[in-house]
Amino acid sequence: MPDLRELIVEADGGSRGNPGPAGYGAVVLDPVSGEPLVEAAEYIGVATNNVAEYKGLVAGLKAARELAPEATVRVRMDSKLVVEQMSGRWRIKHPDMKPLAAEAARIFPPSQVTYEWIPRERNKHADRLANEAMDAGKRGGQWQPSTSTAALDAGGARPGSGTPDAGAARVVGDAAAGAAKARAALAGTAKAAGTGAAGTSGTAATSGAAGAAGTAATSGAAGAAGTAAASGATGASVRAETAAGAPVASGAAPSASSAASAGGPPAAAAASRDAGRTATAAPPVGWAATADLGAPATFVLLRHGETALTPEKRFSGSGGSDPDLSPVGRRQADAVAAALAARGTVQEIVSSPLARCRQTAATVAARLGLDVHVDDELRETDFGAWEGLTFAEVRERYPDDMDAWLASPDAAPTGGESFAEVALRVAAARDRLTARHAGRTVLLVTHVTPIKTLVRLALGAPPESLFRMELSAASVSAVAYYRDGNASVRLLNDTSHLR
Repeated sequence: MPDLRELIVEADGGSRGNPGPAGYGAVVLDPVSGEPLVEAAEYIGVATNNVAEYKGLVAGLKAARELAPEATVRVRMDSKLVVEQMSGRWRIKHPDMKPLAAEAARIFPPSQVTYEWIPRERNKHADRLANEAMDAGKRGGQWQPSTSTAALDAGGARPGSGTPDAGAARVVGDAAAGAAKARAALAGTAKAAGTGAAGTSGTAATSGAAGAAGTAATSGAAGAAGTAAASGATGASVRAETAAGAPVASGAAPSASSAASAGGPPAAAAASRDAGRTATAAPPVGWAATADLGAPATFVLLRHGETALTPEKRFSGSGGSDPDLSPVGRRQADAVAAALAARGTVQEIVSSPLARCRQTAATVAARLGLDVHVDDELRETDFGAWEGLTFAEVRERYPDDMDAWLASPDAAPTGGESFAEVALRVAAARDRLTARHAGRTVLLVTHVTPIKTLVRLALGAPPESLFRMELSAASVSAVAYYRDGNASVRLLNDTSHLR
């Protein structure tokens, strides 16, 4: 019987699209043997990665409280944002995360809980639980313990735990049943933790322990509150797609090198990796795709020409002075207009509402004889109080906000807009425009963040790919969108017309 004076909670969450279909996983461990005592997983619908991580934390803490409300709890997660915020070192500003953080803080007295960041490879168990929950949601259902294999796949020694498992499969039901017996003994009840233990409110399926309130499916232990399932789960290691995770100053692509040159810390790339891994459910591609997909909707993505802020690498979003094109920017617009006229493929022009884009679009439209349609969702990120500042100036004036912003796409610049929010509106614009312009070639005149977001989502690339894309002023990229949901990146950062 495990000693329930101390417990370990490992939790994780993921979102396929960020925001997109999301799920969480949590496991309560015996700190000596490393045996899983309770596991919980749930598909939660459309949410961001960080919201899913917080929900996993809440589920894990509730499961631990069901086992031993007097125990001390060590929480281990690979989300630096959640660990730092729950440890009180970073502020919580996102409105969706504040209530979840407050709920997590109420489950145990603060003196009983500590938080520790661990690398992703040490959080595979919870990660796979989250993955199985998302897989279940994709099939239109909820995660079920009977189909889970996480305890098997996560077997072996756990860093920071006691006796290694010697490669043997962890039998979660046995360990959890022992934990339930211990809990029953601590509670002074006469009920043994075998099949047929007390049920709970809501729809529940239990084996060997009391279930949790809400719709739950549990195996061998108490489940987490809400629509939850507690048992083993597995799947490929997944993380959420994030909208971004890098500083985007006007004229500077959010790459590792540009962040460093602007005064950003080397940890920026690591923060992006912490923000997530891509796990997008994609339609068949290549030879597996449908033979005749018809003509795609093709977006030619044009970044606006330079402004006075561009060469100074200052944050220039949608919340600042809305600068006009500089003389250099106007020459760039003339050059790209000539190049697009020579290609002769553009049939429609859609622009961000900001002046630098509308001016660039107007120059191209005059050359092509087309009208310009404005779409507000193509605007740049609102950088709030950071507008007009360099990266180094923001680092000096708003260090805590900068740290949080670099660590998570859900964290917004001071008084501004998060990259997760930008991704949501850009994806909505993409879906709307591809439906409206099926089979046509449309020029979208927009900004760094929207273009990089469209390219990354089309590739199904991980968040750190944003650090590896350069996007120059007046550059041209292109993405084709097919009727079966596939996308093909055809061009990136072409500046040949400027040479």
